[in-house]
Amino acid sequence: MNALRIRPMRPDEMSIAIDWAAAEGWNPGFDDAACFATVDAAGFWIGEIDDEAVATVSCVNYDSRFSFLGFYIVRKDCRGLGYGLKIWNAAIAHAGARIIGLDGVVAQQRNYEKSGFVHAYANVRHGGTVMAPNAPHRDVIDLAGIPLAQIAASDATVFPAPRPAFLRRWVGAPRHIGRALVRDGELAAWGVIRPCRTGHKIGPLVACDRAAAEIVLAALLDAINGGQVFLDVPAVNAEAVALATGFGLSSVFETARMYTAPIAALRLDRVFGVTTFELG
Repeated sequence: MNALRIRPMRPDEMSIAIDWAAAEGWNPGFDDAACFATVDAAGFWIGEIDDEAVATVSCVNYDSRFSFLGFYIVRKDCRGLGYGLKIWNAAIAHAGARIIGLDGVVAQQRNYEKSGFVHAYANVRHGGTVMAPNAPHRDVIDLAGIPLAQIAASDATVFPAPRPAFLRRWVGAPRHIGRALVRDGELAAWGVIRPCRTGHKIGPLVACDRAAAEIVLAALLDAINGGQVFLDVPAVNAEAVALATGFGLSSVFETARMYTAPIAALRLDRVFGVTTFELG
């Protein structure tokens, strides 16, 4: 068997990482690959043996200070052979001196700590089948009617780096549905729902308070006529957890949000739904 060859992933190979993530039960969205590539096309890596993919990882550089790591997967029949560490090191090198964040499965938390990551808080996926609300709130509008600058300004309070290009693609993806609530001319809440391998995921869901989040969440559920949905919430936001459980959703999966160094304080009290576990 030849040595592991690590190289940047081509755009047409993003489906490998997406399919492997689906096989691991991470339930990616159908349009995730195209959206993810807008952040840092050079931040996706593939490891090959004899021209066959055996490992993937991403470490996308959002700006000069922050990166986010995801898609860290080794093919099941190739685990325990050191391939994961090699492709991990390639991804970390791509980040350079930037702070790196990740959402890691709890079982791997100790390994991430050995690489310098520190636990910040847990993100908990809630899922279930819900009914569509009886009627949408009259003050809810299509998110496409909100200027991108206003969405990005809100997002900047809850995410460690600016990401306008990603937000533009995420909000505008053909199968993504966005809704917003405006109060007194201000963006009080906004969110996106997208179809996934199983059901729909809601994320992000950002709101100034639980009442506003509930209105937008209801509007998103109305847009798909209810069904099976998943909402990832920071466990440190008790109001977000209460919102999820109040809609009949229950905990199904948990990750550890970790960083290699302290980041600026975020308004986690406004995060009622994490955008993605793969890119933050």
